[in-house]
Amino acid sequence: MSQTYLILSIIALASTVNALRPLPWTFLSVPSFFVAWLTTELAPHHLAANVAVSAVLISMGALHGLKGWLALGFSLVTAAGLIALIVESQRTREVVEHALQKDLRADYLSCIVPERASRYDLRVPWRQLLLPFYMRHPDVERTKNVPYGEVRRRNLLDVYRHKSHPTGAPTLLQIHGGGWVISNKNQQGKPIMLHLASRGWVCFAPNYRLSPRAIWPAHIVDVKRALAWIREHGAAYGADPGFVVVTGGSAGGHLAALMALTANDPAYQPGFETADTSVQAAVPHYGVYDIANETGLKGLAQRLKMLEVVVWKKKYADAQDEFHQASPLFRVHEGAPPMFVIHGAHDSLVPVEEARHFVERLRAVSKAPVVYAELPGTQHAFDVFPSIRTAHVVRAFERFVDYVYCTRNEAATAAPQVQP
Repeated sequence: MSQTYLILSIIALASTVNALRPLPWTFLSVPSFFVAWLTTELAPHHLAANVAVSAVLISMGALHGLKGWLALGFSLVTAAGLIALIVESQRTREVVEHALQKDLRADYLSCIVPERASRYDLRVPWRQLLLPFYMRHPDVERTKNVPYGEVRRRNLLDVYRHKSHPTGAPTLLQIHGGGWVISNKNQQGKPIMLHLASRGWVCFAPNYRLSPRAIWPAHIVDVKRALAWIREHGAAYGADPGFVVVTGGSAGGHLAALMALTANDPAYQPGFETADTSVQAAVPHYGVYDIANETGLKGLAQRLKMLEVVVWKKKYADAQDEFHQASPLFRVHEGAPPMFVIHGAHDSLVPVEEARHFVERLRAVSKAPVVYAELPGTQHAFDVFPSIRTAHVVRAFERFVDYVYCTRNEAATAAPQVQP
């Protein structure tokens, strides 16, 4: 029994150490990410399991001999590490709030209408955390597989809205990630969509064509087509097509940022060139911003090779302009909409330096607010399911978009009316 306890304690300790200090850019980055991601965002669950397993095995005599005492020591160190991860997750609250106050204004909450601001609650939803993969909300209904284009399975979207069916509601477009090659609308973005839909928003989550079957720019064309569909048909679901926020993580963050920076670009709107594809704000999470690898960061050369083979099916040397045009880093301009960029400091798949370069370049030219929150101890994909960190990010997300919504309406109301 002491042998079993020792093996389990070593595995738990290694997972915790990896979460605290994930492996740098190597061939082990992907498995390191998965282990660190689940350990970090499920740290309370791992802590409870660590205590329970130790108690059960010790009661069965596992503390016998040197192996047993070593196992107990490893378990105690693991528990301390998990507690540190939980504390770091709670720090997200102050980090995102500081970012909002710094990059918007110190009293930004005063700009949000009282009926919205009065609902804010920074408590962590502990009940939801007990079952993090059971993502439903009693006040939200979901309409599945609404077609928005001609591609059968990949041009479908889901609609999340309050059961009271509000009208003229602010609108969210959630774009899933997956490296432009995997995943679908069912697997990402649910914490933010369920929360905003319960607050009266209407949220749309589209599928889009994936590589290797699809070749760039099919991906951005599809999500822009989904936006054009929302502009035309969203009101039937209660959405205000005049106020759309786009968000997404990883490849979805890339598409969200690119969509925000390429409004009405006919190159990405074949067959619907006249459709309005502008958005009023963007909130990319752990996004990819440097497709062309201009920054030369570690790991980006390997990503570029994958994009050449799988997504573009052509060499960068033969299509440099296409790769640059697909990089949000190169598409920044003074007319960019307000943007809230969020990235984890421990991201093993998309280096945090990439987000820093993007934010720096965007801030240099954009006339709209650019908020940047770099979350300590945070991995890629941190918002896929409810966690302590996700709860605080969701509330910061809501505050940001409410600020944009209210200040935009205030500006429109204050604008002089032209008499016919």
